[in-house]
Amino acid sequence: MDRIDAMQAFVAVADLQGFAPAARKLRLSPSAVTRLIAALEERLGARLLQRTTRQVTLTDAGSRYLERARRILADIGEAEGAIEGERTRPEGQLVISAPVGFGRLHVSGIVTAYLKRYGDVGVDLRLSDRMVNLVEDGVDLAIRIGHLPDSTLVARHVGEMRRIVVASPGYLTKRGAPERPQEISAHDTIQFGAMTAALDWRFVEGGREIRVASTPRFATNSSDAAIQYAEADGGLTRVMAYQAAESLKAQRLRIVLAQFEQPALPIHLVYPTSRLLSAKVRTFIDLVTEMADWHFG
Repeated sequence: MDRIDAMQAFVAVADLQGFAPAARKLRLSPSAVTRLIAALEERLGARLLQRTTRQVTLTDAGSRYLERARRILADIGEAEGAIEGERTRPEGQLVISAPVGFGRLHVSGIVTAYLKRYGDVGVDLRLSDRMVNLVEDGVDLAIRIGHLPDSTLVARHVGEMRRIVVASPGYLTKRGAPERPQEISAHDTIQFGAMTAALDWRFVEGGREIRVASTPRFATNSSDAAIQYAEADGGLTRVMAYQAAESLKAQRLRIVLAQFEQPALPIHLVYPTSRLLSAKVRTFIDLVTEMADWHFG
Protein backbone atom coordinates (compact mmCIF):
# COMPACT_ATOMS: atom_id res chain seq x y z
CA MET A 1 0.00 0.00 0.00
CA ASP A 2 1.26 3.48 -0.88
CA ARG A 3 0.63 5.54 2.23
CA ILE A 4 0.29 8.83 0.33
CA ASP A 5 -2.25 7.36 -2.09
CA ALA A 6 -4.19 5.94 0.85
CA MET A 7 -4.16 9.30 2.66
CA GLN A 8 -5.35 11.09 -0.48
CA ALA A 9 -8.16 8.57 -0.90
CA PHE A 10 -9.20 8.94 2.75
CA VAL A 11 -9.24 12.76 2.59
CA ALA A 12 -11.22 12.69 -0.67
CA VAL A 13 -13.83 10.34 0.80
CA ALA A 14 -14.09 12.50 3.93
CA ASP A 15 -14.44 15.73 1.91
CA LEU A 16 -16.97 14.38 -0.56
CA GLN A 17 -18.74 12.08 1.91
CA GLY A 18 -18.74 9.13 -0.42
CA PHE A 19 -16.56 6.60 -2.19
CA ALA A 20 -18.03 7.17 -5.66
CA PRO A 21 -17.40 10.96 -5.82
CA ALA A 22 -13.94 10.42 -4.31
CA ALA A 23 -13.19 7.85 -7.01
CA ARG A 24 -14.25 10.31 -9.71
CA LYS A 25 -12.04 13.02 -8.29
CA LEU A 26 -9.03 10.71 -8.02
CA ARG A 27 -9.79 9.03 -11.36
CA LEU A 28 -9.86 5.61 -9.73
CA SER A 29 -12.49 2.94 -9.54
CA PRO A 30 -14.66 2.86 -6.41
CA SER A 31 -13.27 -0.60 -5.61
CA ALA A 32 -9.70 0.77 -5.74
CA VAL A 33 -10.62 3.53 -3.30
CA THR A 34 -12.30 0.97 -1.04
CA ARG A 35 -9.14 -1.15 -1.04
CA LEU A 36 -6.93 1.83 -0.19
CA ILE A 37 -9.13 2.80 2.76
CA ALA A 38 -9.34 -0.78 4.00
CA ALA A 39 -5.56 -1.17 3.84
CA LEU A 40 -5.08 2.14 5.67
CA GLU A 41 -7.50 1.13 8.44
CA GLU A 42 -5.78 -2.24 8.76
CA ARG A 43 -2.35 -0.60 9.03
CA LEU A 44 -3.59 1.87 11.67
CA GLY A 45 -5.62 -0.73 13.51
CA ALA A 46 -8.61 1.60 13.71
CA ARG A 47 -11.80 2.24 11.79
CA LEU A 48 -11.71 5.70 10.22
CA LEU A 49 -15.06 5.75 8.40
CA GLN A 50 -18.50 4.61 9.37
CA ARG A 51 -20.32 3.29 6.30
CA THR A 52 -24.07 2.93 5.86
CA THR A 53 -26.16 2.40 2.74
CA ARG A 54 -26.89 6.14 2.61
CA GLN A 55 -23.82 7.97 3.85
CA VAL A 56 -20.21 7.83 4.96
CA THR A 57 -19.23 9.59 8.19
CA LEU A 58 -16.02 9.94 10.17
CA THR A 59 -15.42 8.03 13.36
CA ASP A 60 -13.72 9.82 16.26
CA ALA A 61 -10.42 8.28 15.20
CA GLY A 62 -11.12 9.32 11.62
CA SER A 63 -11.71 12.94 12.63
CA ARG A 64 -8.40 13.07 14.47
CA TYR A 65 -6.54 11.36 11.63
CA LEU A 66 -8.11 13.62 8.97
CA GLU A 67 -6.53 16.74 10.46
CA ARG A 68 -3.08 15.12 10.50
CA ALA A 69 -3.50 13.65 7.01
CA ARG A 70 -4.39 17.06 5.60
CA ARG A 71 -1.29 18.54 7.20
CA ILE A 72 0.96 15.83 5.79
CA LEU A 73 -0.49 16.12 2.29
CA ALA A 74 -0.18 19.90 2.40
CA ASP A 75 3.48 19.60 3.41
CA ILE A 76 4.13 17.22 0.53
CA GLY A 77 2.37 19.55 -1.89
CA GLU A 78 4.34 22.51 -0.58
CA ALA A 79 7.62 20.68 -1.02
CA GLU A 80 6.73 19.68 -4.58
CA GLY A 81 5.40 23.16 -5.36
CA ALA A 82 8.64 24.77 -4.19
CA ILE A 83 10.61 22.64 -6.67
CA GLU A 84 8.17 23.22 -9.52
CA GLY A 85 7.92 26.96 -8.88
CA GLU A 86 4.15 26.88 -8.42
CA ARG A 87 4.09 29.22 -5.45
CA THR A 88 5.85 32.01 -7.33
CA ARG A 89 4.62 31.54 -10.91
CA PRO A 90 0.85 31.64 -11.55
CA GLU A 91 -0.05 29.21 -14.31
CA GLY A 92 -2.72 26.76 -15.40
CA GLN A 93 -6.50 27.11 -15.31
CA LEU A 94 -8.21 29.16 -12.59
CA VAL A 95 -11.88 28.24 -12.06
CA ILE A 96 -13.97 30.95 -10.35
CA SER A 97 -17.64 30.82 -9.31
CA ALA A 98 -19.74 33.94 -8.66
CA PRO A 99 -23.43 34.95 -8.50
CA VAL A 100 -24.79 35.89 -11.93
CA GLY A 101 -25.48 39.59 -11.48
CA PHE A 102 -22.57 40.30 -9.17
CA GLY A 103 -20.21 38.40 -11.43
CA ARG A 104 -21.34 40.33 -14.49
CA LEU A 105 -21.07 43.74 -12.82
CA HIS A 106 -18.18 43.36 -10.40
CA VAL A 107 -16.12 40.23 -11.05
CA SER A 108 -15.73 40.15 -14.82
CA GLY A 109 -13.72 43.40 -14.85
CA ILE A 110 -11.27 42.01 -12.32
CA VAL A 111 -10.95 38.82 -14.38
CA THR A 112 -10.12 40.95 -17.43
CA ALA A 113 -7.37 42.75 -15.51
CA TYR A 114 -6.10 39.43 -14.14
CA LEU A 115 -5.81 37.85 -17.58
CA LYS A 116 -3.87 40.86 -18.84
CA ARG A 117 -1.48 40.73 -15.89
CA TYR A 118 -0.86 36.97 -15.78
CA GLY A 119 -0.33 35.58 -19.26
CA ASP A 120 0.26 31.97 -18.18
CA VAL A 121 -3.16 31.61 -16.52
CA GLY A 122 -6.50 30.85 -18.17
CA VAL A 123 -9.73 31.66 -16.33
CA ASP A 124 -13.03 29.79 -16.34
CA LEU A 125 -15.58 32.19 -14.81
CA ARG A 126 -18.80 30.34 -13.93
CA LEU A 127 -21.76 32.59 -13.12
CA SER A 128 -24.53 30.86 -11.23
CA ASP A 129 -26.80 31.68 -8.30
CA ARG A 130 -26.58 28.02 -7.29
CA MET A 131 -24.37 27.22 -4.28
CA VAL A 132 -21.70 25.07 -5.93
CA ASN A 133 -19.58 22.45 -4.16
CA LEU A 134 -16.05 23.71 -4.75
CA VAL A 135 -14.32 20.36 -4.35
CA GLU A 136 -16.81 18.29 -6.30
CA ASP A 137 -17.24 20.86 -9.09
CA GLY A 138 -13.52 21.56 -9.44
CA VAL A 139 -13.79 25.25 -8.46
CA ASP A 140 -10.66 26.97 -7.16
CA LEU A 141 -12.35 30.00 -5.65
CA ALA A 142 -15.88 31.37 -5.21
CA ILE A 143 -17.41 34.75 -4.38
CA ARG A 144 -20.30 34.37 -1.95
CA ILE A 145 -22.72 36.92 -0.52
CA GLY A 146 -24.30 36.15 2.84
CA HIS A 147 -23.48 34.37 6.05
CA LEU A 148 -21.47 31.20 5.47
CA PRO A 149 -22.41 27.82 6.94
CA ASP A 150 -19.76 25.99 8.92
CA SER A 151 -17.52 24.17 6.47
CA THR A 152 -13.97 23.17 5.66
CA LEU A 153 -13.62 26.18 3.33
CA VAL A 154 -11.30 29.09 4.01
CA ALA A 155 -13.09 32.47 3.83
CA ARG A 156 -11.61 35.92 3.18
CA HIS A 157 -13.91 38.85 4.00
CA VAL A 158 -13.80 41.40 1.16
CA GLY A 159 -16.94 43.53 1.53
CA GLU A 160 -20.55 43.94 2.63
CA MET A 161 -23.86 44.06 0.78
CA ARG A 162 -27.14 45.78 1.73
CA ARG A 163 -30.52 44.26 0.97
CA ILE A 164 -32.78 47.16 0.03
CA VAL A 165 -36.43 47.91 -0.79
CA VAL A 166 -36.91 50.03 -3.91
CA ALA A 167 -39.73 51.42 -6.03
CA SER A 168 -40.08 53.81 -8.94
CA PRO A 169 -40.68 57.54 -8.37
CA GLY A 170 -43.93 57.21 -10.35
CA TYR A 171 -45.24 54.45 -8.08
CA LEU A 172 -44.26 56.34 -4.93
CA THR A 173 -45.95 59.52 -6.19
CA LYS A 174 -49.15 57.59 -6.87
CA ARG A 175 -49.22 55.32 -3.80
CA GLY A 176 -46.97 57.14 -1.32
CA ALA A 177 -43.77 55.84 0.24
CA PRO A 178 -44.14 53.46 3.21
CA GLU A 179 -42.76 54.93 6.41
CA ARG A 180 -42.74 51.70 8.45
CA PRO A 181 -42.34 48.05 7.34
CA GLN A 182 -45.88 47.16 8.46
CA GLU A 183 -47.26 49.46 5.73
CA ILE A 184 -45.96 47.11 3.02
CA SER A 185 -49.17 45.09 3.22
CA ALA A 186 -51.02 48.05 1.68
CA HIS A 187 -48.69 48.13 -1.34
CA ASP A 188 -48.15 46.12 -4.50
CA THR A 189 -45.03 44.01 -4.07
CA ILE A 190 -42.65 42.15 -6.36
CA GLN A 191 -41.06 39.03 -4.93
CA PHE A 192 -37.52 38.26 -6.05
CA GLY A 193 -35.67 35.13 -4.97
CA ALA A 194 -35.80 31.36 -5.06
CA MET A 195 -39.31 30.12 -5.74
CA THR A 196 -39.15 28.06 -2.54
CA ALA A 197 -38.19 31.08 -0.41
CA ALA A 198 -40.54 32.48 2.25
CA LEU A 199 -42.65 35.45 1.15
CA ASP A 200 -42.06 37.50 4.31
CA TRP A 201 -39.65 40.44 4.26
CA ARG A 202 -37.36 40.96 7.24
CA PHE A 203 -36.44 44.25 8.85
CA VAL A 204 -35.02 45.57 12.12
CA GLU A 205 -37.03 47.92 14.30
CA GLY A 206 -36.09 48.97 17.81
CA GLY A 207 -33.22 46.50 17.87
CA ARG A 208 -35.36 43.46 17.09
CA GLU A 209 -36.10 41.62 13.87
CA ILE A 210 -39.59 41.90 12.46
CA ARG A 211 -41.13 39.99 9.58
CA VAL A 212 -43.73 41.43 7.27
CA ALA A 213 -45.78 39.12 5.08
CA SER A 214 -46.17 40.11 1.45
CA THR A 215 -48.60 38.94 -1.20
CA PRO A 216 -46.72 39.64 -4.42
CA ARG A 217 -48.47 40.55 -7.65
CA PHE A 218 -45.34 39.36 -9.46
CA ALA A 219 -42.82 36.75 -8.33
CA THR A 220 -39.62 35.86 -10.16
CA ASN A 221 -36.20 34.32 -9.64
CA SER A 222 -34.67 37.00 -11.91
CA SER A 223 -33.46 40.24 -10.36
CA ASP A 224 -33.50 41.87 -13.81
CA ALA A 225 -37.18 41.01 -14.25
CA ALA A 226 -38.08 42.25 -10.75
CA ILE A 227 -36.25 45.54 -11.26
CA GLN A 228 -37.70 46.07 -14.73
CA TYR A 229 -41.24 45.66 -13.42
CA ALA A 230 -40.49 47.95 -10.46
CA GLU A 231 -39.20 50.60 -12.89
CA ALA A 232 -42.52 50.29 -14.74
CA ASP A 233 -44.37 51.42 -11.56
CA GLY A 234 -45.12 47.81 -10.61
CA GLY A 235 -44.58 48.23 -6.87
CA LEU A 236 -42.01 47.61 -4.13
CA THR A 237 -39.29 45.00 -4.53
CA ARG A 238 -36.49 43.85 -2.24
CA VAL A 239 -33.13 43.17 -3.89
CA MET A 240 -29.39 43.32 -3.27
CA ALA A 241 -27.94 46.82 -3.54
CA TYR A 242 -25.69 45.95 -6.47
CA GLN A 243 -28.64 44.60 -8.45
CA ALA A 244 -30.41 47.98 -8.38
CA ALA A 245 -27.27 50.15 -8.53
CA GLU A 246 -27.69 51.20 -12.18
CA SER A 247 -31.40 52.00 -11.72
CA LEU A 248 -30.72 54.01 -8.58
CA LYS A 249 -27.95 55.99 -10.27
CA ALA A 250 -30.28 56.79 -13.19
CA GLN A 251 -33.04 57.68 -10.69
CA ARG A 252 -35.40 55.10 -12.16
CA LEU A 253 -35.75 53.65 -8.65
CA ARG A 254 -35.61 55.06 -5.11
CA ILE A 255 -34.78 53.34 -1.82
CA VAL A 256 -37.47 53.25 0.88
CA LEU A 257 -37.40 52.05 4.49
CA ALA A 258 -33.60 52.39 4.62
CA GLN A 259 -33.64 52.96 8.40
CA PHE A 260 -35.23 49.54 8.92
CA GLU A 261 -32.80 47.48 6.83
CA GLN A 262 -31.14 44.42 8.32
CA PRO A 263 -27.36 44.58 8.86
CA ALA A 264 -25.42 44.31 5.61
CA LEU A 265 -24.50 40.80 4.45
CA PRO A 266 -20.79 39.89 4.25
CA ILE A 267 -19.07 39.21 0.93
CA HIS A 268 -16.39 36.51 1.05
CA LEU A 269 -13.88 34.87 -1.20
CA VAL A 270 -13.89 31.17 -0.30
CA TYR A 271 -11.57 28.37 -1.33
CA PRO A 272 -10.85 24.80 -0.14
CA THR A 273 -8.80 24.33 3.02
CA SER A 274 -5.09 24.08 2.37
CA ARG A 275 -1.90 25.33 3.94
CA LEU A 276 -0.54 25.66 0.42
CA LEU A 277 -2.39 28.30 -1.56
CA SER A 278 -1.62 28.04 -5.26
CA ALA A 279 -0.10 31.09 -6.92
CA LYS A 280 -3.05 31.48 -9.31
CA VAL A 281 -5.53 31.69 -6.41
CA ARG A 282 -3.28 33.84 -4.23
CA THR A 283 -2.67 36.38 -7.00
CA PHE A 284 -6.39 36.62 -7.82
CA ILE A 285 -7.17 37.30 -4.15
CA ASP A 286 -4.46 39.97 -4.12
CA LEU A 287 -5.97 41.59 -7.22
CA VAL A 288 -9.46 41.66 -5.68
CA THR A 289 -7.98 43.36 -2.61
CA GLU A 290 -6.18 45.84 -4.85
CA MET A 291 -9.02 46.69 -7.27
CA ALA A 292 -12.39 45.92 -5.74
CA ASP A 293 -14.57 48.26 -3.73
CA TRP A 294 -17.22 45.82 -2.59
CA HIS A 295 -18.43 47.70 0.48
CA PHE A 296 -22.11 48.25 -0.28
CA GLY A 297 -23.09 48.59 3.38
